[in-house]
Amino acid sequence: MDKLGIDLHLDVGEPRARSIESALREAVTTGRLPAGTRLPGTRGLAEDLGIARGTVVAAYAQLVAEGWLVSATGSGTRVADVTLPPTPRDIPVRRVVDLRPGRPDLSLFPHGPWAAAVKRALAAAGTGSMDYGDPAGSRELREAVATYVSRARGVRAEAGAVVITSGFTHALAVLARALRGSGTIATEDPGLAHHRRLIHGAGLETAPLRVGPDGADPAEIPSRASAVLLTPAHQHPRGVVLGQAARTAFLAWARDRDGYIIEDDYDGEFRYDKQPVGALQALDPDRVIFAGSASKALAPGLRLGWLVVPPRLRIPVLDALAATGATVGTPGQLALADLLDRGDYDRHVRRARVVYRKRRTELAARLAELTEVPLDGVPAGLHALLPLASAREERRLVDAGLEGGLQLAGLHAAGYWHSAEGAKAGLIIGYGTPPQHAWRPALDALTEVLRGAEIAPW
Repeated sequence: MDKLGIDLHLDVGEPRARSIESALREAVTTGRLPAGTRLPGTRGLAEDLGIARGTVVAAYAQLVAEGWLVSATGSGTRVADVTLPPTPRDIPVRRVVDLRPGRPDLSLFPHGPWAAAVKRALAAAGTGSMDYGDPAGSRELREAVATYVSRARGVRAEAGAVVITSGFTHALAVLARALRGSGTIATEDPGLAHHRRLIHGAGLETAPLRVGPDGADPAEIPSRASAVLLTPAHQHPRGVVLGQAARTAFLAWARDRDGYIIEDDYDGEFRYDKQPVGALQALDPDRVIFAGSASKALAPGLRLGWLVVPPRLRIPVLDALAATGATVGTPGQLALADLLDRGDYDRHVRRARVVYRKRRTELAARLAELTEVPLDGVPAGLHALLPLASAREERRLVDAGLEGGLQLAGLHAAGYWHSAEGAKAGLIIGYGTPPQHAWRPALDALTEVLRGAEIAPW
C-alpha cells in the first residue's frame, strides 16, 4: 500500500472500474470516508486490489469529475467536502428525559479526581501489577474497601474477606454459582426481575418474600431455601427499611438452618433524614454476605463492586470466579483504591448526597400539591415509589410519560413482582438519574403527567 495513503477496504466486482467507483461513492455517501480523507495512491491501491493501475486511475478520474473526490498535484486525491443527504442519525429527534431508577446523575461524576487517581495509580504501579493477578482483586483495593465499608457502613471486614467484582450483577452471578447446591434463594417481592433471572441461570430456584412497611417478611422463607437476598437499608423498589424484629428473625433463621443472607447494600450511603442504617452483616459476619459497589456513588460504567465473604464461602466464591473467567481490570481497581485512600470518594458521596436530598425534597413537595398520598418508604437513595390505584393506571402513566418526553418505570411494567396476580401498582421515580440541567424540566413534565392520576395508598 502507498505509504502516504491509508488502508482501505473495498468490495470490488466486475466491471472493475465501475465497481471501484460504486464502492468509493458508497463509502463517501455513508460517511465511512469523511470529507478530507486522503485516499491511497493509484499505484498502491491497484497493487492492493490486484488490478491494473489504469483501472484505478479511470475510477478516480470519474469520481473527481462527479465532484466526489478532489485531486491536486503534490497532495494526492482526497474526499471532497460534499453535502450528503440526511441519515437517520442526522434527523433531529425529540429529547427524552430518563426518570427510571437504577443510575446516578452521571453529570456529577468526579472527572478531575478520577483522572488524577488513574494517573497516580499507574505511575506508582509496578510492572507485575499488570499481570493476571489475584482473582479476588488487587490487594490495594481490597484493603481500601475493607477500611471504607468498616468505617462508613459498619461492616466487620478485613482485606482477606473482600472479593472485587464488576458490580452487583456480576457478584450475584458468582454467588449463585457458589451456592449452586443450595436449591432455592428467597428474594424480595417486589424485587428486581433481573436478579431472579441470574439465580435461575445458575440452576437455582427463587421464592418470594412479601415486602411490607418493615421490609421482607422472614415468616415466608420456604423450608427448601438455604439463602435469602435482601436490600435491608433501603428496599428496592419500595424504599422501606428492614425492621429490627425482621433483622433478628432473618439472622436467627440463617443460624438455625445453616443458611446465608446476601445483603445488597446498593445505595446505603444515601440517607437524608438521619444517619444511614448500619449493615446487617455486622450482626453476624459468618452468615451475611455483604455486597456493595461504586455504581450508585460514582458510575455504573466503572464496573467496580465488592463482596465481603464469610470464611466458609471464600473458596467456593473464588472457584466460581475462576470458572467464569471474569475479573476486573487492574487500572480501575488501583484508581478506586487511590480515591478511597485519599478521601476523595467520601467527599464526592457527601456532595452527591446534598444534590439527591434536595431533589427528593422537591419531588415530595411537588407531589404534595397533587395528592395527599405520600411517597412510599424513607427519604433515601436515588429513587422513590409513588403508589397507584391499578396496573392499568400505571401503564397509562408510563405511556403518557413517553408522550411527554419522560421515560418512567412501573412495578408491573418493569416486572418487579414474582407474580402480577393481585400485585399492587406504582411508579418508581428515579430522581437521581437526570443530569443537573434536566432535573427541573423533568420535575415539571412529571407534574403534568400526574395531574388527575389515580394515586392511591397501599
